Amino acid sequence: MCVLGLGLIGGSVLRAATAAGRQAFGYNRSVAGVEDARFDGFDATANLSEALARAAADDALIVLAVPMPALPELLDHVRTIASHCPLTDVTSVKEAVRQAVREKGLLDRFVGGHPMAGTAHSGWAAGDEKLFVGAPWVLSVDDHVDPDVWAEVMHLALECGSAIVPARSDEHDAAVAAISHLPHLFAETLAVTAADVPLAFSLAAGSFRDGTRVAATAPQLVRAMCEANAAQLHIALEKAIELLTQARDDLATTGSVADLVEAGHAARTRYDGVERPRIESITLGEPGWREHLAAAGRAGGVLRSALPGPGSRG
Repeated sequence: MCVLGLGLIGGSVLRAATAAGRQAFGYNRSVAGVEDARFDGFDATANLSEALARAAADDALIVLAVPMPALPELLDHVRTIASHCPLTDVTSVKEAVRQAVREKGLLDRFVGGHPMAGTAHSGWAAGDEKLFVGAPWVLSVDDHVDPDVWAEVMHLALECGSAIVPARSDEHDAAVAAISHLPHLFAETLAVTAADVPLAFSLAAGSFRDGTRVAATAPQLVRAMCEANAAQLHIALEKAIELLTQARDDLATTGSVADLVEAGHAARTRYDGVERPRIESITLGEPGWREHLAAAGRAGGVLRSALPGPGSRG
C-alpha cells in the first residue's frame, strides 16, 4: 500500500496499516515529515515519482491523503506513472474528489473514502495508529465503483479498526456539511464572537472549549474542506441561519428560546439512541450490490467484518 501525504490522516493510515501487517510505504512533500517518519521506523520518501513507480510495480493500493487543492496535480502524477493501481482517498468531501478523479481518467479504479476521525493537530507527529479504531469510515458506492477495488479498500478500513459506512458521494457530502463542515464554521464564529467580549476568555470553560475545539485546526485545512463542499455547506448554513434568526426574533418578542433549545435537545437525544446494525447479507458484485449497500448505510448500518465477493479472504 502506498500513502501519498503523511499528515495527521495519511500518517495515521500508514501507521495503522503497518501495525496490521501490511507492506506499506508513503510519500510526503515535506522532507522534514519524511525524516520524522523514517526516524519512527516507517518506509517513506520525498520522491513522488519513486513512490509511484514502486506502487505501479507492486500493483499497490494508492491512498490519496493530501488536501483538496493539491489533489489535481497529484492525480496527474498517478495517471502518468501508476494509472492501473487501485485508488482511494481520505478526503472529507467526495463529489469534488470524484470529479477530479474522473477528469484525470482514473475513475474505474477509484473508490472514495473518508475516515471520520481526526484532531485539531496536523503533521506526521500528530498521527496515531489507533486513530481510526471504532470510527466510521465512509466508502463510496457510486455507480462506477468496481467490486474488486471496493473489496481492497474495505479490507484496509477494517484492518485500521474502523466500522465501514457505505454511502453515495452526494449523500456523504450533505451529511458532512451538517456534522463536520458547519460545526467548523460555528466554532470559528464562537471564537470570533467571544474575542470581542471583555472577560470572555478569562471566564471561558468547558462549553467554550468544546464548542471551539476545531477552530484550532489550521485555517488552510478548514478552508479546503469547506470550500470543496460549498454547495452542500450553503444549504446547511441557510438552515442554521434560519434557526438562529428565528431564535433571535423569538428572544426579542417573547423573551424565550424554547423552540430551538427543545428541538436541539430532542435531536441530540435521537443521536444518542441511534442503532447501528451490522451489514452482513450483501455479496460484493451481485446484482444491485451498490444500491443495497447505500440503502443499508442510509439506515444506519455498518460493516464490522468483510463481506463476501471479490477480494474475499478465506
